[in-house]
Amino acid sequence: MSTDPAAVLRACKFFWQVKGASFDRLVRMGTVRTYPQGTTIFREGEPCPGVFIVASGLVRVFKLAANGKEHVLHLVGPGGTFAEVAAIGGFACPAFADAIEDSQCLLLPAARFVAALREDHALCLQLMQSMAMWVKHLVGLVEDISLRDALGRVARYLVETASPADGAVRLPSLKKHLASHLNLTSETLSRTLRRLDDSGLIATDGESGIVVKDFAGLRRAAEGESPVI
Repeated sequence: MSTDPAAVLRACKFFWQVKGASFDRLVRMGTVRTYPQGTTIFREGEPCPGVFIVASGLVRVFKLAANGKEHVLHLVGPGGTFAEVAAIGGFACPAFADAIEDSQCLLLPAARFVAALREDHALCLQLMQSMAMWVKHLVGLVEDISLRDALGRVARYLVETASPADGAVRLPSLKKHLASHLNLTSETLSRTLRRLDDSGLIATDGESGIVVKDFAGLRRAAEGESPVI
């Protein structure tokens, strides 16, 4: 993805509804930040820097328990956003974020972004639909943990992240991050991917690549129907 601020914003679902003067204002305030693999972008409890839009790479947003256990809340790839809720709400970062691949992000600084929201009613209205979709996403995460088994969680993740054009999915280089995000062990994730592969719903493409071969079958698996092997 291009690191031109306008191109990054156009490719971001969270800002798809923003147009005209509101869009131009966001472009002017955006700055591109580079984060080598392993870089901590922010820590829980720190002031929120602003809204981040991933232009390239992969960012992990996670919580850290007192005993050191991590739980991945989000894996954010190109076109995705993070820290948007904290920036809009004006509260501290609720989690940690680090780059698990070399990454570039467009940052909309918190103070300037909030000022734009206060002064531009059109921007507020344009972002309301995006916030509604974000809430829907969070409800889906809760539903996954409470109602779906391992197969359903993995199938749903693959359906939602696969390219509509060719079915390609690029998994994180360390699959433990994806396992944590889905509230699974690494072993369970590996077994589930093998089961989906054996059933013909997906095919592996290298160490970190997956190709969805049967979207309809994968959607049925996400809803609880066991694939035929």
